[in-house]
Amino acid sequence: MSHIRYEIVEHDGGWAYKLGDVFSETHATHEGALRAAREAAARQSLTGETRPILYQDAAGAWHQETADGTDRPEAEIEDPSAGRS
Repeated sequence: MSHIRYEIVEHDGGWAYKLGDVFSETHATHEGALRAAREAAARQSLTGETRPILYQDAAGAWHQETADGTDRPEAEIEDPSAGRS
């Protein structure tokens, strides 16, 4: 099982969650970003259909694979600002 981590960060005048180098939409409050990250993490556990996927890697090459709809990652949320005033 793979593992992914959402991180709550200050972003673009508000708060966002981030997965790797990708930011979510900006939320006005820390609580809004945390709630959105929890919803995104919960969706990661939902099974889906096994189907072909097409994606581009960092070098710009395209790849096609079959994604198993039952192979879901374990998701966690990291919130370094928790407890800050």
